[in-house]
Amino acid sequence: QVQLVESGGGLVQPGGSLRLSCAASGNIFSINTMGWYRQAPGKQRELVADITSGGSTNYADAVKGRFTVSRDNAKKTVYLQMNRLKPEDTAVYYCHLKIIGMGYWGQGTQVTVSS
Repeated sequence: QVQLVESGGGLVQPGGSLRLSCAASGNIFSINTMGWYRQAPGKQRELVADITSGGSTNYADAVKGRFTVSRDNAKKTVYLQMNRLKPEDTAVYYCHLKIIGMGYWGQGTQVTVSS
């Protein structure tokens, strides 16, 4: 059984930084894509960034140049470094793991950007 556990959310002022982590456990095929989605109140869940097991990355336009996704394959962990945060980044952030057509979600972690 695959489980994803996120950590690192919280309250930060505009312009600040946060780092999210997501650790996967269970029987995980080595070739996969891990990433982050977010959902703000009243909005659909959207892709923030993801990274393949080979290291290829993909970012939403809204976060390019501010967020960096990375992973440690040995630890089965994906990270999201968020810099220059804006109020519009406020959302619940969800970790996602995709393995050959199957997807798994974490429980979500709240990120609030406010002064």
